[in-house]
Amino acid sequence: MRIEQQPSYVLHSRPYRETSLLLECLTRDHGRIGVVARGVRRERSRLQRAQLEPFQPMLLDLQFRGELATLLAAETVGVSQRLSGDAGLAGLYLNELVVRLTGRQDPVPELFDAYARTLPRLAGTEPLAWTLRRFERDLLEAIGYALQLEFEAESGEPVEPRQDYRYQAEQGPSPCRTGTVHAVRGSDLLALAEDRQPDAAGLSALRVMMREVIRFHLGGGELHAWHVLGAALSRR
Repeated sequence: MRIEQQPSYVLHSRPYRETSLLLECLTRDHGRIGVVARGVRRERSRLQRAQLEPFQPMLLDLQFRGELATLLAAETVGVSQRLSGDAGLAGLYLNELVVRLTGRQDPVPELFDAYARTLPRLAGTEPLAWTLRRFERDLLEAIGYALQLEFEAESGEPVEPRQDYRYQAEQGPSPCRTGTVHAVRGSDLLALAEDRQPDAAGLSALRVMMREVIRFHLGGGELHAWHVLGAALSRR
């Protein structure tokens, strides 16, 4: 099967054989796919390796054969997001999150749209912590694991802004005592549901909550980016 002009982003690349690259790409209509870019590591390749950098919107022509596709052509479009420093680390976290939580060739156009919205936010002035929480929320919803943020898990009653909750990945928020480890305020759950940025304490609590939820969906696994981000912050 051949597809042309497919909106895409490169999530990850690694050397493949002597002159090629093996790419993980997020596409609008075909989800995450593995792509062999043959010969792009040759000096005189008609397709330059720089065209296949992360965070650059592209249109790809691909030939599918089994699980992997072969890259036929790539055209850069739009504006490449120049992410450096903390924003660059956050972008790599996005990419790892998509790779680890999605299957290949599972079309999720809502995820592609969320990813495309998030890159300019990372490059802009919005706090990175809030940008990442918004993307995590949208990714989980797109792949069928939407967060329950507005109603209590057991009673079904609306979440109370002044109540503290302990969030369980399989169930949702359950009321808990103030001071409970990993508790999050009801007001912060509602803020995330309503796309309103909470205060610094709320962002911190939501980060811990989201990490627990993501770890659950990884089967207890860890993301490499968590350790990279933690090490970067500890050096300051």
